[in-house]
Amino acid sequence: MEQIDLADNVKLIVKENVLAVFCDSAFKTESSAFYCGGHKQVKAVLNVGVPDGYNDRSLHLDPLELITSSAAKVGVTNDYLAMVTAAKIQNYSLVTQKLNDFSVSVAATAGCQHGESSGEQMDVQEIHGTINVIVLIDADPLDSCMVASVITATEAKSAALRDLDVRSRYTGDSATGSITDSVTIASTARGKTISYGGPASKLGKAVAFCTRKAVTEALLKQEPFWGSRTVLDRLKERHLGLEKLAAELSKVDDLAVDVDGLAEILKNNPFAGAYLLAAAKMDDDYKKNLLPTDFTDWTEVSKCFGACSFSKRDCSKLPNYDSVNLPPFLKHALIKIVKSAQSEH
Repeated sequence: MEQIDLADNVKLIVKENVLAVFCDSAFKTESSAFYCGGHKQVKAVLNVGVPDGYNDRSLHLDPLELITSSAAKVGVTNDYLAMVTAAKIQNYSLVTQKLNDFSVSVAATAGCQHGESSGEQMDVQEIHGTINVIVLIDADPLDSCMVASVITATEAKSAALRDLDVRSRYTGDSATGSITDSVTIASTARGKTISYGGPASKLGKAVAFCTRKAVTEALLKQEPFWGSRTVLDRLKERHLGLEKLAAELSKVDDLAVDVDGLAEILKNNPFAGAYLLAAAKMDDDYKKNLLPTDFTDWTEVSKCFGACSFSKRDCSKLPNYDSVNLPPFLKHALIKIVKSAQSEH
């Protein structure tokens, strides 16, 4: 069992599949937790990990059995709230910031293999991961400040995913979270009264800093691959895998290339990978109509991008590749890469 003192009479305990934050008196909480969420007073905030071998059917038929049996492991039977996660509790991250008149501690667990972009259409078949955030404020925030802190922590979580370029499993867009995330704000309700919890406030800046760092660290502990993906990994996360790229290139008469051949071309040219990733990032903005207003026809500019040329005359000489159904910047960059590689042979 691991135990850490977070503040006077407040401690964090990790035991088996349970992370618990205890207070000798009671916390004032604002929470989206599955069990006992809402605006409550509780003595413990729990983050419960789903044990290996615990099947989804058992969890959904009787989630309270998992919660109550897990709570008992840390001696809790009442006056608590609980979040549930498929991430390993041992992969949690704790970040604390102490200021003159209050302190903030954030304990997070994170998994985002099923990332989503809020507002998109999703066909959810299975759930893995979950980002759960517990924010402890050793002060006395107003109720409105507690709600503002929920928003601030959520923004910081999404910023952490953006920093790592995590993409939605469903559309390939930039992920804002996973589909089962939860946030709990717990305050000791003592000491300084705090009115504001937005991201520019003194409290909000501490909440945001601690949450962003804790989510980043927890996600890299749970799923280290987010910090070591290849260009092809990142294109695949955008729903632009090698198979799709090769299939679309095959529509161009003089670009006979299969999956293995395309992989070899990109492997032998590190610059090509950086070039494609830059193109993909341009296409993110192209898709949302957010490209700068310097040019009126970004479709033509994308052809110049593909030709590695700033000459409009050179761009106009490029053949028309309308049959290739790929985002425009990536399409012309990829065509140029493959044509150059093939011309060398």
